[in-house]
Amino acid sequence: MANYESKNHRGYHRDRNQRPHQDQRRARQTERVQVEVGQRFPLTIKRMGINGEGIGYYKRMAVFVPGALTNEEAVVEVTSVATRYLRAKVHRIRKNSPHRVEPRDSYADQVGGFELEHLDYPAQLAFKRDVVAQALERYQPEGFHSYDLRPTLGMKDPYGYRNKAQFQVRRNAEGQVEAGLYAERSHDLIDLPTCSVQMPVTMTVMRAVVAMLQDLDMPIYDEEQKSGIVKTLVVRAAAHTDDVQLVFITNSPKLPHKRELLERIANELPQVTSVMQNINPGETSLVWGDDTRHLAGAEAITEKLGDLTFKLSARAFLQLNPAQTEVLYDEAKKALDLQPGQTVVDAYAGIGTIGLSLADVAAEVRGMEIIPEAVDDANANAAANGITNAHYEVGTAEDLLPKWVMAGFRPDAIVVDPPRTGLDATLIETILAIRPSKLVYVSCNPSTLAKDLVDLTADYRVEYIQSVDMMPQTARCEAVVKLTRRQ
Repeated sequence: MANYESKNHRGYHRDRNQRPHQDQRRARQTERVQVEVGQRFPLTIKRMGINGEGIGYYKRMAVFVPGALTNEEAVVEVTSVATRYLRAKVHRIRKNSPHRVEPRDSYADQVGGFELEHLDYPAQLAFKRDVVAQALERYQPEGFHSYDLRPTLGMKDPYGYRNKAQFQVRRNAEGQVEAGLYAERSHDLIDLPTCSVQMPVTMTVMRAVVAMLQDLDMPIYDEEQKSGIVKTLVVRAAAHTDDVQLVFITNSPKLPHKRELLERIANELPQVTSVMQNINPGETSLVWGDDTRHLAGAEAITEKLGDLTFKLSARAFLQLNPAQTEVLYDEAKKALDLQPGQTVVDAYAGIGTIGLSLADVAAEVRGMEIIPEAVDDANANAAANGITNAHYEVGTAEDLLPKWVMAGFRPDAIVVDPPRTGLDATLIETILAIRPSKLVYVSCNPSTLAKDLVDLTADYRVEYIQSVDMMPQTARCEAVVKLTRRQ
């Protein structure tokens, strides 16, 4: 719901004059609707929201119900009451959707990352295209009614695809070491002995290391006491090289029983080719700290995408779905339609995956990323692949692009792949000022994409939006947008 209610949106000025009247009506409406937590009532689900929850209406108030599907009839129980909406959980379903299926994971309704596992896969793909349409309807960028929204590109087998497991580690009340994810809206850990969306090797390594931590009586971090050492385990696998990296995220540089632990990993988990430690002290909402240290094996693992190889250090970003990553980047390359001799900027570049795939056509590729290790990886990846016309720098796109332009570099094309927060306002201003003829936006958040298009469509026309399912069984949707400069 946060994506609907809590943002201060660009482009929202269109109905600013109407909002006081709307707010008054909603306030009067809320006064009339007396609802309490725990109250139950029947509800028909009209549609699904951007987070995969079912949405129905009780006395004209929106009710958000995780796990409910479009056209289902259910008895729901209110879990929280807000000014403009209610949250509820399913008490029982009276009429099932024909698209409802049995989830493979018994905990799918308890933790994030499985929001749609009860929805059949063709319906998931249709939902993700609809999420893009919902976002466009909300922000209404110029010409949005006529955008070409293409059917979502999915997987043949939408399971076992995640190349990275990042699990919190805690001791339960019985003193047993557990590793898993937090329950929704809490810090209650749900132990995950299995996980159908993970690449099997990531779970094999994860559960083996949990057993080692138990056997060695390792000091596990305690959130309440703010003591202990091991906080999080991260296992990342390279699908095309069989490399596996294990990272211990710890509360301090100390790692008791390190020698015994590394010996057991070497003997029992030969598939692990890199062991690292990341130090993230104290109470913080961030999983990763700034200090990463090498413990055993190589300092990085290697992955292949298409004809290129990529070095991955512990903190370097790579899409979680190797198979669909190639689909996504092929779509970005197709949308950019770069011609020989043109220059391109690879913004939010990560380890250079998109930009380096364009280097065989481009005269020059320049990219930027805020994580220094990722920039080192990107430049090393260029060298390892024999690419001499690509260069990456540490910094934000909104800082470096104006600097390059001031120095006389004006790109013919720009590809942006921003985080979920979308594009920085300064970067949008810079893009609109230099007006490259070609612009491709790779989005992982339809809401911020639609918001950014409000500004970008002042100078650019949306040719099409191609949604790509990078994370089956979740409500997440990626999209590639082809934009061309208006004459």
